[in-house]
Amino acid sequence: MTKEEEADSALKVAEGAATQPQTLPKFCIATRSSYIQAMTETLSKDRILAALKSVRHPERENDIVSLGLVSEVVIHKGKVYFAISVDPARAKELEAVRLAAEGVVRDIPGVESVTVTLTADRVPDSAKNGNGGARAHPAQSPQGLGPKGSTAPGAARDARRRPGGVPGVKHIIAVASGKGGVGKSTTAVNFALALKDKGLSVGILDADIYGPSMPRLLGIHGQPQQLAGNKLDPMRTYGLKVMSMGFLVDEDTPMIWRGPMVMSALSQILKDVAWGELDVLVVDMPPGTGDAQLTMAQQVPLAGAVIVSTPQDLALIDARKGLNMFTKVNVPVLGIVENMSTFLCPHCGERSDIFGHGGAKDEAKRLGVPFLGEIPLTMVVRETSDEGKPIVATDPNSEIAKAYRQIADRAWDELERQKAAHRNAPNIVMEN
Repeated sequence: MTKEEEADSALKVAEGAATQPQTLPKFCIATRSSYIQAMTETLSKDRILAALKSVRHPERENDIVSLGLVSEVVIHKGKVYFAISVDPARAKELEAVRLAAEGVVRDIPGVESVTVTLTADRVPDSAKNGNGGARAHPAQSPQGLGPKGSTAPGAARDARRRPGGVPGVKHIIAVASGKGGVGKSTTAVNFALALKDKGLSVGILDADIYGPSMPRLLGIHGQPQQLAGNKLDPMRTYGLKVMSMGFLVDEDTPMIWRGPMVMSALSQILKDVAWGELDVLVVDMPPGTGDAQLTMAQQVPLAGAVIVSTPQDLALIDARKGLNMFTKVNVPVLGIVENMSTFLCPHCGERSDIFGHGGAKDEAKRLGVPFLGEIPLTMVVRETSDEGKPIVATDPNSEIAKAYRQIADRAWDELERQKAAHRNAPNIVMEN
């Protein structure tokens, strides 16, 4: 073919293409995930901050980036997370700023989802003096605490029994442990399912921001849908309503967040979810007794707490700390569960007390709180948990499922007993 023929052929092809509908080549459909990955790879902290410069503070005549209010920007596979520092007393008023920031970042090509939290992590610029230095402020204790972290009389009790709480939720029960690795999350899931078997409407909140377990333990995949009013629709499985930070981030994504941002995120995944009408919301607490645990204990109207421990002394020391934390903030302890109480060999059925036995029961007696029951260490509990098929739901007639239901029955009875005792408490009137 001569050069003239080649040019003529190319012209005909071009003219024909101009009359055809403009569609993406087929390879674009086949490589859509690669295209999305390429787009997300172009995301950077600088690009996010550049977009956020269009969001202005309503009173301070500048954008939130220039004011230094944006922090903790994390980007992972198209998902963007960041915090906006605000005066905690005005968090509700500045919700519009959070929504605006969320909107401008969501509009960036390659962004699949955005999570924005309001946090009081730093002193706002308005707290600086005319010389550019920060003004001296007296140290403030955490909410509900007095000097040196002592409990302010009645403060936590008022927070726990304040009206409102989470709309539609009658009772909130925390499942906690003084340390990780004692099977708290597995216990929380089966405890929630056992409460459901009592005919109660139940939800479960995974409050462990750093190590969310509910997606794996319940075999749930996907993300919750956003409803009107910026509420999230909880995921559903086995008759439970479920919310976890694990639905919003990939399983292998580390949450590199400091305390204030974690506390803000906890508040939002609790209160910005459309739970509907629930008899009880089970909260799988983070292990330990740090800021996140204290915030949940003080700012959430907890009806009670269940402490999970293994039998050995080392775990019981930390369990005692967790129990004392709830006691100090006036949250009733419904009882202690001894998990991994003994090992049952799957082949011969022989019992081996790997971690000891009866330590949690003895500790409950010593502290004067109910002992709710014990769960043995067995292969079937580990296997069903890893497979996202909790044993109370998938093998309800097993002895272990019955043990979980007995624990739920005792905890619920203790909750009802404490409610009745509170109703019948005498009113003391001081007369002149």
